[in-house]
Amino acid sequence: MIDETFTMPLWAELTAVGVGSLQGALFAAGFKRLDLLGVAILGIASGIGGGFLRDILLSTTPAAFSINWYLITATLAAFVGMLVPRLFRKVDPVVTLLDAVSIGMFGAIGATKALSLGLPVIPALFIGTVSAVGGGVLRDIILNIPIALMHVGSFYAVASMGGIIVLLGLLAFDVPVLIAGFACVVVTTLLRLLAVRFGWSLPEQRALSRVQLRRQRQVEAVIDEALQTGVIVLPDLGDVHDEDVDEEDDGEPRHGDRR
Repeated sequence: MIDETFTMPLWAELTAVGVGSLQGALFAAGFKRLDLLGVAILGIASGIGGGFLRDILLSTTPAAFSINWYLITATLAAFVGMLVPRLFRKVDPVVTLLDAVSIGMFGAIGATKALSLGLPVIPALFIGTVSAVGGGVLRDIILNIPIALMHVGSFYAVASMGGIIVLLGLLAFDVPVLIAGFACVVVTTLLRLLAVRFGWSLPEQRALSRVQLRRQRQVEAVIDEALQTGVIVLPDLGDVHDEDVDEEDDGEPRHGDRR
């Protein structure tokens, strides 16, 4: 347990909130029939959603409700993103960098706040990750679309967890909270930017039905060969993997494909 929470200057926290809201507004630009109230709600959810979920899980008063500036910043940033989306798409690398820094900040704040309240290490890791990525989850829920965090190609949670694990490791060796927090932000930012640059993602789930289909085809092939040659050669079914299913097998639907 630690006695203090990793803190940033108010302007830095508001910048992180603004970037989150801006990202939410830019994401929603492709959705029609969103009025000004809808954009404001979306911006607030994207900007302060992670911190809000963090404080709800920790049974504390949401920090975003402690002063006026959090809600004001989130709303204004969402309106700006809605009005000039093309401008921000031209500077997308800058927005991506700020977004990576912001999830690192929220992850460090969430994890250290959980530790300061007496939570063990693993729950603190969970709370920190929720704090970092919760805004995007709330955004997708409000828009009634599949949660991007749970689909192939999203590296937000992994980058955040990587940074938080570094933070927890440093704290275990009595490194000051401020230094450990900055290390968390740096590691998270690097992981997120490298994932964007090189297209990193977690492996896609293996579809059991495709494995079973492959085994069935191998058995059918053995039976056909036995009927023709009179010799039965049993296939090794233990090493059948999902990736063995070829796109050129037949026209049957591939249940594990990305949507």
